[in-house]
Amino acid sequence: MNVGGAGRAPGGFESRLEAELVKVVTARGAVRPGAAPAVWRRQGLVERIAGRLLRSPGLARALVTTPSLLVPWLIASTVVLAAGAGVTLGTGQPLVALLAPAVAAAGIAYAYGPGIDPAWELSRSMAVSDRTVLLVRALGVFAVDAGLGLAASGASGAALGITFGWLVPMTAVCALALAAATVARSANAGVAAGLAGWTITVLSGQVADGRFTAAVSDTTLILPYLAAAAICGAIAAYATRIPRGTS
Repeated sequence: MNVGGAGRAPGGFESRLEAELVKVVTARGAVRPGAAPAVWRRQGLVERIAGRLLRSPGLARALVTTPSLLVPWLIASTVVLAAGAGVTLGTGQPLVALLAPAVAAAGIAYAYGPGIDPAWELSRSMAVSDRTVLLVRALGVFAVDAGLGLAASGASGAALGITFGWLVPMTAVCALALAAATVARSANAGVAAGLAGWTITVLSGQVADGRFTAAVSDTTLILPYLAAAAICGAIAAYATRIPRGTS
């Protein structure tokens, strides 16, 4: 424990320590390539760029191995939103606006979780907190899913009118999924909470307004969505706090 700044590590020491740790565990995994999980292998250009931007090799490795940012998940998300865009073009109903929050909520939930996270062991030994890893991952997943949703909305003209209308509810649903995942320490619990919350919201809009799209087009819901996002975000932050007496 440092007292009054005594014994403080020199600048950049933590980053160098993380870099050496990543090298060690990568080399350890390379001893048996057939059995080594992907997290222990080099990730290439994307990881190197992320490492420079984040100034943390370990955090970059945790980011690029986020389950919901891996190629199979991205392909699945793209297919779902593309199908929504196709239905929107055929029926005129902005299905993308209803699908995007659900897809993003599932992705956010799987950005956290012992048991499903290939980088969990690495994150336990990094000189950064769970909260930092989770924040970077959540922002990365949200940005990617929002980009996919915007692209799908742009491809289906009927959805352009509420292209940004679903970003606020998307934020609220993602925060709900993240809060449930961190509190329950289960990505599946987060997915269930996010999808259930969004389904109830959409059906409630249908009952009250007669339209499924009321959940994303009714501007009176913006403040409740933002309030829900703030509360759930605070819950997630509290669940990932560092207990007193630890460092």
